[in-house]
Amino acid sequence: MTPAGRQVITGPEFHYHLLRNALQVFNRNPHQLDADEYGKIYQKTERSFALESLVLASDEAKRVVIPERILDESVALVVARYPNPGEYLLDLSRNGLDEQVLRSALRRELIFDATMQRVAFGCAEVSDIDVGLFYELHRTRFAAPETRIARHIMITVNPDFQENRRDKAFGRMTQIESKLKARIDRFHEFAVRYSECPTAMQGGRLGAVTRGQLYDALDAVLFSMAAAQISPVVESELGFHILLCEKIKPGKQIPLSDAAPGIRRLLWERRRRRRQQDWIASLQGESGI
Repeated sequence: MTPAGRQVITGPEFHYHLLRNALQVFNRNPHQLDADEYGKIYQKTERSFALESLVLASDEAKRVVIPERILDESVALVVARYPNPGEYLLDLSRNGLDEQVLRSALRRELIFDATMQRVAFGCAEVSDIDVGLFYELHRTRFAAPETRIARHIMITVNPDFQENRRDKAFGRMTQIESKLKARIDRFHEFAVRYSECPTAMQGGRLGAVTRGQLYDALDAVLFSMAAAQISPVVESELGFHILLCEKIKPGKQIPLSDAAPGIRRLLWERRRRRRQQDWIASLQGESGI
């Protein structure tokens, strides 16, 4: 099946790309896709196959040798996805492949990957100055936000149930609030007994919370509380809550010494990608693509 109006690209290695892309994007075989899905995958496959073919035609790729042992391992990984050899061979056939074609397609894939790794290998090392400059220009990225260790008790609002209608739910929660008062030592017990949130099994534990993780109303109340404080009844989109702020962990700036390894990896990967992109652009220029 080829999308209407598109030039037909044939060949077993192209079929392998089609299968690989369909599985990656939709987790289904090409023949299981509808027309729109198939069209998207076909376009993606045209690009990936053209890129692989361009790289494999380069002088760099011609110097790459894939040991048979590595190729055998790649084939074995594919075979291992199937419950038995019969299913494996049947699926190959459905997708216009056989064992020899699969082996050839995997060899192309391995050569492509090895070539791209070799091209990236020659990029310049990331210096300490590069790392320090990135850190200073992006200091906000390395600011650990304030967190609150919190628990809650929740009564849901659901008009389908008498006891969970809004007025009833609010009344139940105010009774819990009255009984609980400021007795933090009983909060865990009350959450287990009364809360309708799945966290009830852990005593209402929400864990470490940063701004923006909770519903707006809960977020505003929690981050205005002192440590070891219980909130009044708060309403959210789900129902009514009582919050306990167990502990406050102030925000802090992550020092350069801690951030440096991650920054170095990030800059190194950026340089590798840039070098690969520039090399591919040069191949496209030479080939007139």
